[in-house]
Amino acid sequence: MRLNELKPAAGSRKDRKRIGRGAGSGHGKTAGKGHKGQKARAGGGVVPWFEGGQMPLQRRVPKRGFRNPFRKVYAVVNVGDLQRFEPGTTVGPEELARTGLAKKKACGIKLLADGELKKALSVRVHKASAAAVAKVEAAGGRVEILS
Repeated sequence: MRLNELKPAAGSRKDRKRIGRGAGSGHGKTAGKGHKGQKARAGGGVVPWFEGGQMPLQRRVPKRGFRNPFRKVYAVVNVGDLQRFEPGTTVGPEELARTGLAKKKACGIKLLADGELKKALSVRVHKASAAAVAKVEAAGGRVEILS
């Protein structure tokens, strides 16, 4: 077999439907669009969220509360997740991102107290709960809060 002899498998490729090319084509006259109406016109049709004049969903659902555009979102890392690092290492945002623990695009990293830590680590994070700091220090490590 040569490159010039290659062909797609039989039935895997289909010719495109050529509409509006005369009565003999099977798709002539109205070109598969039916008779008249909004969807038969050139450039016609409605957007997918149009509800036929009914009050649209985004207007009939009640709006409540306030969403602060200046809120700070922190990527959460639990104390138990730090168990994978070698004893005595410094664990900062770069190391957490490299291991996939802090994937989310966030303002910083917050350390929470879920899980157990049995290794002495130096942890550098933007925020930490008091219980998380206690657990890291009980294992012989320390927590440094970044500004």
